[in-house]
Amino acid sequence: MTRPAPGTPLCRLDDLDTPGTKGLTFGQGAGRFEMFLVRTDDALRAYVNECPHANQPLDSRPGRFLTQDEKSLICGGHAALFRIEDGLCTNGPCAGKSLQPVPVEVVDGVVRMAAK
Repeated sequence: MTRPAPGTPLCRLDDLDTPGTKGLTFGQGAGRFEMFLVRTDDALRAYVNECPHANQPLDSRPGRFLTQDEKSLICGGHAALFRIEDGLCTNGPCAGKSLQPVPVEVVDGVVRMAAK
């Protein structure tokens, strides 16, 4: 996987609903890097778009990462639930494992990759 370099612009913060998510893909083929942003009332977080159970993307329907009540992240492949605040799986075959966080920052209203 080739992550975008620190400082790479991802989107405008205003492009994300609250709560809301946005999937992003960089590159193609074996080197492709997939991630997603999740915005809540109090924070913006980002995770690698890969379930720790089956190593498949969470969004079986593109861009769909939240449960219907918008309180958890969900894997469309097997319905595992993850806490938004830290990516910890709370229910499903990967309970106790976590999504891999991606460092991001907001600079002048633009969401950018951050240094680790």
